[in-house]
Amino acid sequence: MEKTSRVNQTIVSDFLLLGLSEQPEEQPVLFGTFLGMYLITMIGNLLIILAISSDPHLHTPMYFFLANLSLTDACFTSASIPKMLANIHTQSRTISYSACLVQLYFLLLFGGLDNFLLAVMAYDRYVAICQPLHYSTAMSPQLCALMLGMCWVLTNFPALVHTLLLTRVAFCAHKAIPHFYCDPSALLKLACSDTHINKLMIITMGLMFLTTPLMLIIFSYVRISCAVCGISSSGGRWKAFSTCGSHLTVVLLFYGSLMGVYLLPPSTHSAERESRAAILYMVIIPMLNPFIYSLRNRDMKKALGKLFGSRKYSSYHDSDA
Repeated sequence: MEKTSRVNQTIVSDFLLLGLSEQPEEQPVLFGTFLGMYLITMIGNLLIILAISSDPHLHTPMYFFLANLSLTDACFTSASIPKMLANIHTQSRTISYSACLVQLYFLLLFGGLDNFLLAVMAYDRYVAICQPLHYSTAMSPQLCALMLGMCWVLTNFPALVHTLLLTRVAFCAHKAIPHFYCDPSALLKLACSDTHINKLMIITMGLMFLTTPLMLIIFSYVRISCAVCGISSSGGRWKAFSTCGSHLTVVLLFYGSLMGVYLLPPSTHSAERESRAAILYMVIIPMLNPFIYSLRNRDMKKALGKLFGSRKYSSYHDSDA
C-alpha cells in the first residue's frame, strides 16, 4: 500500500484547474472581465500606496496599515488571477504540482494577512476613539512595525504548515480541481492517502487564526460603540463613527463572503457556490477597497490629487478610514 501511494504521488506532476466555465464561447468574456478587474485592482491599490507614501500628512498608523492592506490585496489577487488568465489565453487548464503548492501557500499567506491587518486596523480605530490622549504613545511607529511583523509571522506559520502537510499526501489518477485556483479542500478530495492530519490542522488553525482576529474586531467595535454612545452631541457621534465607516464596510464584505460559504451546512456546499464566494473575497473586494477608502476620504482624495499634479486642494478634515 505504501509503495502504491508513493508511485501514485510521483505520477501526479500536474493538476487541472476547471475554472469558472468549460464552455468555449464563454472564455473570451471571462478573460476580458477578469483582466479588467485585475488591472483595476492593481492600479487602484498601487495608487493608494503611492499616495500614502508621497504625502507626509498621511504618515500615520491608520494609513500605514492601509498601505500594507493595499499591498496585501494586490498580492492576494496576483496569487491566482494571472494563472487563471494564462490558462484561458492558452486554452490550457494545467498547473504543475509545485506551482499548485506555491499558489496555495501565497493564497493562505496573503488571505491570512488580510485578516490580521483588518484586526489591527480595528484596534487602531479603538485606540483613536476610546483613548485619544494616549494614541501617539499607544500607536507609536515602533509598535506599528512590531504589529505588522507579528501579522507576517502569524500568517506565515499556518500557510507553511498546510503547504508542507500537502507534500506528504499521495494523489490519485483523478486530478481535476473544480475551481480557478488550488483550493486546499478540493486538493484533499483528490487524495488517495490518509488526510486526517490535514483536515484536523485546517479546522484547528482555521478556528485559531480566523476567529481570533474576528473576535478582536468585534471587541474593538463594541468598545467603540459604547464610547460613541456616550458622546452627547449627534454631530460628535457621527464624526466618531465616520472614521470607522470604510474599515467597517470592508470587514463586513470580507467576513460576510467567508461566512457565506464556510458556515453553511455541508449539504449546501457546491463548487459553483464556493467559486463565486472566492471571486468575491479574492477579486472583487480587493478591487473595491481603493474606492471604499478614497471616495469619502478627504485626506486620500487630496493626496491622490497631489499625486496627479492637481493644484486645487480642499482643506484637511477628519478622514473616513
